[in-house]
Amino acid sequence: MRSLFWALVCSLLLSGQGLAADKESAPETAIRAVLDAQVKAWNKGDLEAFMAGYWKSDHLTFISGSEQTQGWQATLERYRKRYQAKDSEMGQLRFSELKIESLGPDAALVRGRFQLERSKDKPSGRFTLIFRRFPEGWRIIHDHTSS
Repeated sequence: MRSLFWALVCSLLLSGQGLAADKESAPETAIRAVLDAQVKAWNKGDLEAFMAGYWKSDHLTFISGSEQTQGWQATLERYRKRYQAKDSEMGQLRFSELKIESLGPDAALVRGRFQLERSKDKPSGRFTLIFRRFPEGWRIIHDHTSS
């Protein structure tokens, strides 16, 4: 009887460790899913779906080069102007070298590399994103991208 008790205690402790590991990996998995959905949307030419990964707020910050764009709508317009205007091309997007670091239960820092393949060029660069968890899921609240 005593050995059965200890077996149960050990089992509960080990399963608790597994749950803790799952809980820690859940934000990373959810954030990767947002980034994967963005790549898929971009490669289909769907900027609205791509922008679903961003916080739909006037407080969203997007920085590229020396330009800073404030707000979700302004960021969408920037993308449209740059990638969907006449004689522009969205191309095929890839993310790599992703590193996701927790900043607490509801925030994360993501660093990575982007590559864009277009018929005329192949721009690439690095990005730093800050994600926050909202009731609707993880969203980018700050994007700093450089080529």
